Amino acid sequence: MKTLNVTEVARNFSSVMDTVESEQEEIVLIRNHKAIARLVPEPAAQNALEVFGDLYRTLDEATADALSNAVQKTKTSKRGSLGELRNPWAS
Repeated sequence: MKTLNVTEVARNFSSVMDTVESEQEEIVLIRNHKAIARLVPEPAAQNALEVFGDLYRTLDEATADALSNAVQKTKTSKRGSLGELRNPWAS
């Protein structure tokens, strides 16, 4: 985590933003020797399968297969239904 003076950031804003993006590093902004803000990089973009990857491993086999099939239908037909999925946390 870097710390930068607000004046320095203002003078080099584009360069600072490039650094936050490329190095994925948080920067703390300092004014009058006091931290006043943070620049935090956005997390990398993920597709639906990456987002649901951990969830997929917690599902029972039938629900996991239904999720996989629904995603595959959506990929191929641009239309798909998640209606066949059941809530694994419902009793």
